[in-house]
Amino acid sequence: MPGLFLCLLISVYPDKQIYMTVIQKLKIAERPLVSVEFFPPKTGIAHNTFNKGAGELTCLTPDFVSVTCGAGGSASGSTLEISKQLRGLGYDTVMPHCTCVGVSRGELARLTDEIVAQGFRNIMALRGDPPRGEKFFKPAADGFRYAAELIYFLRQRHPQLCIGTAGYPEKHPEAYNKAEDIRHLKEKVDAGADFVTTQLFLHNHVYFEFVEKCRAAGIAAPVVPGLLPVISLEQINRMRTFCEFHVPDVLLRNLEAAQNDPVKMERIGLYWAIEQISELVESGAPGIHLYLLNRAKTAFYPELFACLSRVRGR
Repeated sequence: MPGLFLCLLISVYPDKQIYMTVIQKLKIAERPLVSVEFFPPKTGIAHNTFNKGAGELTCLTPDFVSVTCGAGGSASGSTLEISKQLRGLGYDTVMPHCTCVGVSRGELARLTDEIVAQGFRNIMALRGDPPRGEKFFKPAADGFRYAAELIYFLRQRHPQLCIGTAGYPEKHPEAYNKAEDIRHLKEKVDAGADFVTTQLFLHNHVYFEFVEKCRAAGIAAPVVPGLLPVISLEQINRMRTFCEFHVPDVLLRNLEAAQNDPVKMERIGLYWAIEQISELVESGAPGIHLYLLNRAKTAFYPELFACLSRVRGR
């Protein structure tokens, strides 16, 4: 059926290259999607590393890639530039992030109009984290306080867009409890979000329970699990400063036992990710979204690349 659908599209538009949105791909996929998140590099050296890695990752042929706004929601201009660069490398479905951080409604209108004018049909809509050094989020003058407001704004202004949003299996740090957090997620979906990508988690049961609670709350949108292939204890500690997730005792013990051997630590973390991916796919997850932190070589670890290739049906 998916092949027939694409043939019909091409027959209607024979002179145009067809780029499907993420939600279109999710709806017709006969296998889980594989996607990767990038972030705009901040230095010349980092940019060189990014260019090399982004070029190499095209051989994985992810179903879509997303581009963050950087820490604290900064660098929206570079988000668009990196998105254009990735599309130029051959990534056909690119999803720029858009946040509420430091921008008014008028500025958001101009930014999203430019994103659409550049041919992008997917946006990941987030509130964004407080700027570095600030504990609480403060909306800009005439800006949005909540992601649901941004999503509604985008849906009204550009109804053709595919809009993704974030879900927090172990609760957003600012939410009072998980029930409140699920209510906020439903508000985002009701406002117009097409699908949900989760924050990272290291226990798969956390994801399964989260999806059950979403369905019980009336959230029918696809929930794509987001995974971070762990490479070190330092990485875990750094990530836990701005998002909540539990580290399984056995994984923590194994990493601590290998903390003087970086290669062994990385191998432990990558095998953990492979086991997560295998179980999630077998249990019917609609996709796997990888937080590689611009570290392309992680995906080329032989066993992980083989695992992702199997998911991709190769």
